[in-house]
Amino acid sequence: MKKVQQGFTLIELMIVVAIIGILAAIAIPAYQDYIARAQVSEAMSLTSGLKTPMAEYYADQGAWPAAVSTVSDIRNGKYVSYITINTGAGATSSSVILEAVMKNSGVSAQLQGLSFAVASDDGGSAWDCGEVGSAAGTTDIPANLLPGACK
Repeated sequence: MKKVQQGFTLIELMIVVAIIGILAAIAIPAYQDYIARAQVSEAMSLTSGLKTPMAEYYADQGAWPAAVSTVSDIRNGKYVSYITINTGAGATSSSVILEAVMKNSGVSAQLQGLSFAVASDDGGSAWDCGEVGSAAGTTDIPANLLPGACK
């Protein structure tokens, strides 16, 4: 009489656990970067929403507003602590930098307290994001976490 196999052997179970462990070791860091990129996208979205009102204000007044509250009610978000307007420290009269500062808690550890910036040096006709770099403000978020539109 033959004995029928009743389940998996210990070796088969160990192989499955090892495969799951390898997949998790690869997937978890990629998922954390994905979450951080999604959080940076909020900063990009908030600053993008300010581009048109800022350009209209500059066209009407011939100068940039002193505060974000002058042109919009957008001041922060779930991951963004605040947004500032920087026009000093070497910026010409037609240049401006909108800087969104990420929160220190409730946000990916890779982003805490870092800044995302968009800049215009032609009165708001064209805007650059990502590695803006200026004495007035800078994007210090790692390049691999920036949204695709900024690369």
